[in-house]
Amino acid sequence: MSKDNHQPSQSSPETSGELIEYRVQGLSCPNCTREMQEEIQKLDHGNNARLSYNSGKLTLSPHVNLSRVETILKSDGARIVYAPQTALSAASAEVQPIHSSHAHGSAQGHDHEHGHDHAHERSHGGIGSMKWLLSISAVFYLFTFLLEGKVAEPVVIALYAGAMILSGYTTFLRGLRNLTRFKFNMDTLMTVALVGAVIIGEWREATLVAILFGLNELLEGYGMKRARQSMEALLAAAPKEAELWKDGQTQRVPIESLTPGDVVRVRPGEKIPSDGAITQGTGAVNEAAITGESVPVTKREGDAVFGGSVSTDGVLYIAISKAYEDSSLAKIMHLVQEAQDSKTPTELFIDKFAKYYTPAIMIIALAVTLIPPLLLNQPWMTWIYQGLSILIVGCPCSLVLSSPIALVSGMTRAARNGILIKGGVHLEQLGRLEAIAFDKTGTLTKGEPAVYAETVYDETKFYAVVGALEQSSLHPLAKAVMKHLEIKNPQCMFNEPQQITVLPGEGIRAEVGGKLFWVGSEEVLKHVNGQQDHIRAVEDDIRRMKAQGYTIVAAVSEDRVLGQFGLADEIRPETATVVRKLHEAGITDTVMLTGDHEQSAQAIAKQSGVARVFASLLPEQKVAKIKELSSRKKTGMVGDGINDAPALAAADLGIAMGKGTDSAIETADVVLMQDHLGKLPGAIKTARRVNQIIKWNIGLSLSLKAIALLLTIPGWLTLWIAIISDMGATIIVTLLGLTILLGKDQELKSGY
Repeated sequence: MSKDNHQPSQSSPETSGELIEYRVQGLSCPNCTREMQEEIQKLDHGNNARLSYNSGKLTLSPHVNLSRVETILKSDGARIVYAPQTALSAASAEVQPIHSSHAHGSAQGHDHEHGHDHAHERSHGGIGSMKWLLSISAVFYLFTFLLEGKVAEPVVIALYAGAMILSGYTTFLRGLRNLTRFKFNMDTLMTVALVGAVIIGEWREATLVAILFGLNELLEGYGMKRARQSMEALLAAAPKEAELWKDGQTQRVPIESLTPGDVVRVRPGEKIPSDGAITQGTGAVNEAAITGESVPVTKREGDAVFGGSVSTDGVLYIAISKAYEDSSLAKIMHLVQEAQDSKTPTELFIDKFAKYYTPAIMIIALAVTLIPPLLLNQPWMTWIYQGLSILIVGCPCSLVLSSPIALVSGMTRAARNGILIKGGVHLEQLGRLEAIAFDKTGTLTKGEPAVYAETVYDETKFYAVVGALEQSSLHPLAKAVMKHLEIKNPQCMFNEPQQITVLPGEGIRAEVGGKLFWVGSEEVLKHVNGQQDHIRAVEDDIRRMKAQGYTIVAAVSEDRVLGQFGLADEIRPETATVVRKLHEAGITDTVMLTGDHEQSAQAIAKQSGVARVFASLLPEQKVAKIKELSSRKKTGMVGDGINDAPALAAADLGIAMGKGTDSAIETADVVLMQDHLGKLPGAIKTARRVNQIIKWNIGLSLSLKAIALLLTIPGWLTLWIAIISDMGATIIVTLLGLTILLGKDQELKSGY
């Protein structure tokens, strides 16, 4: 995190021609946030307004009456935060479309904020002051409890009332305001319960309800704060300034002012401001902010670098290739923030359920209060007490928290390991996958040929001739052959060939030592004169190689075949382990889809452990096969994000690997920012764990409430049981959601 700015935990609005984005402090719960969003959307020009509990942001049109928005936020103890800009940042402020500037604005805001208690501030001063108020209230309560029977009753009531006011006055005020508007939420429930308990003289229990509900809110806010801060730590990777190198001089400038072609100097320990290429210098670069790989990579002149990476041990001069808002890091941050704001089907269901659940609880409580005394001649006080207990049991705190903390924690854990998941809905889908289809080239394999077999008939000439003819070629097969020869004999030097001629569809012809030689596909065998038995034997050897999926590179002279290499796309070293771990993680079907021929595909499938192979597929056939697989099972497609775009889009979940390439980031639902599959099994395990925790949370919340409500039948439900069941559920839901952030993330790396 940047240390050059010590502003308060605030951020300024980010503007565009259409939308303004503000940071909001004090959002109390997802349900209240949804209700305030609906109120803001009813204002003139407010139909596109969005208020996110997960990210603590408000996005709305600049034409909306801001004072009315602030009044709506204030009704729940929330407020918009405005930050004074430093001279540097004020000077550099630009009006940009939200899609291009969103990420940087957010990152800047986070840079200021990280480490401050802003995530759940109430109108009485935030989490810190809330702790003090609750502590004082608890001391008051215990002191009064011990004084009961020893001092006059008015003194006891006054002390209980003081403790209740300290811990619950904001809830009480919001609840009264809601009642006047016929708006029913958890604050309304608590207010009615507190007033009712006081009316029937249950001061001790009313005070305990107020204190424990305050503790409930504190824990709820703390859980979301921890989840948000983990995301903020990730977003803090964005640098704010750069050292522009011009005419031999350096100047500190804001990164927004950099344009393609500018050269910046990056010293050891500093962040690279945007994507570019090294023009001078050598050093190790830590790319963890982009790829999640903690081991620094050595970079030299001409190598590409990512914005947000850190130079660890060398001074680098870098030519910027992209403006910051177009850089990989900015796009990642923008997508991460959009992911926070998106809602899963589970969250949407809970929101809709909570909208009707709270009024229903109030009707049930009213029925429990009235029906037994009126129809069954039961005592009024007993059933008023039961009705009040139902109001507390019915508080939907734990239910509405079942999903957000777990989802934000899951996306944060994945993102800090270089796995970009573009929203909670995709995280849920990742955890539900049953089948995964892989592209072959560049995904299961490196996309580069390698020598896997060789047959030599003339050892004295074969390697020398192939090395001589292929050493200057840029063809991928020639490079693979030369790499193989260098491994066999690193010290070997090859003669320079003469009269080099490229033969389209065959290979290359040249003179070495005054004799003609050909190197290329099996087509070069036609240049050999005589020795038909030898040619037939060679053709048999070539057929056997091709049956194994190999591409042939042969070397011949005018009178005989010298030998041939069998080449194939080189499988990634982690592929077999990844496929095995995917099966262990619960993926029941692994499939390879490739346009390559059957033999080559089967050879890779055998090495990788992929269960089924579909070869010789055109792009449209890949899409059809994905649709067929998806109709039977939840299917993910893994590709490189470039030529697999249609298949990625057709799958239930598109997973691209591309180490930050634009196409990979834009095409898929999940992006592996490394250039390997090693972290995919761990990501699926984390997603499954998130889904499991959400199910546990929902089940636990509803079960505890159902048990408590059943206690009303024999009349055993008390305010103590009600508040403990509600608070206990909220504590467990919060802690379970945060457990996703724990650990060293070894499982995300285990596949590699």
